[in-house]
Amino acid sequence: MKILLLCEDYYHPGEVPVEGVKYLEKKGYTFDIIKDANDFDPEKLKDYPVVILSKSNQRNQEINDPWMTEKIQEAFVNYVENGGGLIAVHNATVPSETSEALNKLIGSKFVFHPNNCPVTVQTIKPHPVTKGVEQFTEIDEHYRLEILTDDVDILMASYSPSQGEEEKYTDEPYFNTTAWIDAACYVRTQGKGRICVILPGHIIEVWLNPEFQKLLENAINWVKS
Repeated sequence: MKILLLCEDYYHPGEVPVEGVKYLEKKGYTFDIIKDANDFDPEKLKDYPVVILSKSNQRNQEINDPWMTEKIQEAFVNYVENGGGLIAVHNATVPSETSEALNKLIGSKFVFHPNNCPVTVQTIKPHPVTKGVEQFTEIDEHYRLEILTDDVDILMASYSPSQGEEEKYTDEPYFNTTAWIDAACYVRTQGKGRICVILPGHIIEVWLNPEFQKLLENAINWVKS
């Protein structure tokens, strides 16, 4: 199966997801990888059964120009509604002033995260996406979300404790003051297409975790159905 991987922004180097999907290449999946959004042709979305989006509204790691035009966002909506499979990982949920349509398609938007901390991810609902995925813990950015659509079906929850560093800061969002639980993975549908959102994924150790790898492969197989 050929998959389009759109990745990289100012805070998220493309090498992380690129390295993170290499295990799938050994299983017969192939990837067309785009880091610079100027190289992205939305007309080509139809050529892929699955698109993995690990990119916010910044052109690449060096150039912060927005790339999610109305035309591009409309192309993503049409792609999904016509049966395409979209997997949005981590920074794909980061909103901007011009990404409202894509945010709604994804079904949530990032609000903030504390400093990197131990994040535990656990299945809370049986589903093909979570089949065989065991609880795991990695140091990561623990995203806090605002859910935007009523049909979000949360499959996994994430937990991070207080970091014990409150005295170093004057206010949030730089630390966890209390135990914090949020969505870690959810699914929704739109038209004929399926969407899976996976919130962990800031650093390579997360992508290389065997449980995360199971989750990502399950998500690919579910959204393409």
